[in-house]
Amino acid sequence: MNDPLSASIDAQRRGVEAMTQAVDVVDSLPETIETMNDVDVGQTPSDVVYEENKLELLHYDVEAADIDVDPEEQSDVPILVVYALINRPYILDLQPNRSVIRRLLEKGHDVYFIEWNNPSRLDQHLTLDDYVNRYIDNCADVVREESGQDAINVLGYCMGGTMSTIYAALHPEKVNALGLMAAGLYFDDTGGVLEQWGDDSFFDARRIHESFGNVPQEFLDEGFAMMDPVDNYVSKYIHFLDNLDNENFVENFARMEKWLADGVDVAGATYAQFLEEIYQQNNLANNELYIGGEHVDIDNIDMPLLQIVAEYDHLVPPSASKPFNDLVASEDVETIEYATGHVGLAVSRSSHADVWPEVCEWFAERSQVEEDAGSEGEASTESDDAATDESSDDQSSTETTVETTAIDEEDIEQVTEATADTDDEITPDSDIEAVEGIGPTYANRLREAGIDTVDHLLAEDRETVAEVANASVGQVGSWIDQINGE
Repeated sequence: MNDPLSASIDAQRRGVEAMTQAVDVVDSLPETIETMNDVDVGQTPSDVVYEENKLELLHYDVEAADIDVDPEEQSDVPILVVYALINRPYILDLQPNRSVIRRLLEKGHDVYFIEWNNPSRLDQHLTLDDYVNRYIDNCADVVREESGQDAINVLGYCMGGTMSTIYAALHPEKVNALGLMAAGLYFDDTGGVLEQWGDDSFFDARRIHESFGNVPQEFLDEGFAMMDPVDNYVSKYIHFLDNLDNENFVENFARMEKWLADGVDVAGATYAQFLEEIYQQNNLANNELYIGGEHVDIDNIDMPLLQIVAEYDHLVPPSASKPFNDLVASEDVETIEYATGHVGLAVSRSSHADVWPEVCEWFAERSQVEEDAGSEGEASTESDDAATDESSDDQSSTETTVETTAIDEEDIEQVTEATADTDDEITPDSDIEAVEGIGPTYANRLREAGIDTVDHLLAEDRETVAEVANASVGQVGSWIDQINGE
């Protein structure tokens, strides 16, 4: 039989212990709050190299960051990181030991980053066409010009991954390799809670745009928090109180809370377009998406593709990303699926130990530009010609020249053959793939319409070629200008 007196004493003891713990918590709060207020985020040094409207294009300074990189590990092709329009992008540079930016820099990658910043009310009518064909494209052109590369690497996170995919489909000639991190791409009852909540039977994104103009960050934050209300409103704070005496825990908690509270509004028209066409209609995966009147043809995504997905991602579950791999034309497709969550891909200790070294290596393997054999071949051929001219006067001189250059006739022949396609001028009889920007996908469409040479292409008007190739008129214009030497 239970002793009622003992039970009463135990209850009183537990009450006293709880009160004592509460007093200790209150006493430590001033110091804890000071620690939380002093945390820094986004510390990797960078320079603003381009500005347009609200956006800033950042270029990270590896020397100022005090990162030593072996010159042999330096990648030739830079990476342009495209973040989502929601929340601040410093989640990818939260603290030095949990910074995606630093992991990339440490492995020899040259990193650029689009900081979107907060849109004004005047920006509420911006669409995906503005963000993709204007802002991202202009930033990509700056990176291409600064690096001297015709095509660059692109790494997109979340909504930024979706926009990067659209960009790669519209401008494939400018993308060397495409990395997608927790990107929403495929919504056929595969997108989890967000897809269900955003179903057009219950949700009208246009009314949000019409009511607010830009979609307020508070509206978005509350929506995301309600996807896991117990953890977001209760559990994490209990866990926080249990670790008040752990300074590292407090600092990490503070950084995450700072990021969660530091949201940005989203341009209303873009929000509505994204919800309707990507989520509700699944137009991107169905290859039926049009941006600015241009078909976003995912058959153009023929560059190397890496998907980085989180097994426990409740915002963009793997089922909303991985099926897209089977829809693109690329023959170089890989997936890294890791046991973490949406944000954990960016900040968890294990992700930085296991995932990001693999991502860095994937980009590095696809970012080494071969030395221009054309100049070597030209120099070698000139040496050989000079030796031949002198042979009538002094045969021994010719033999010495050939021996000194260490290139025999077979070597010269191989180099010449390897560079023949790049050295030849474009002629009316040249195959259409001799034109920079016309890859196999465009070329196959043009050939099906009987346009298989440069002469045939010039014989058609730009609108006809654009329609046949599923390209923009401006893109066709760049092909023609190239042919004409402009």
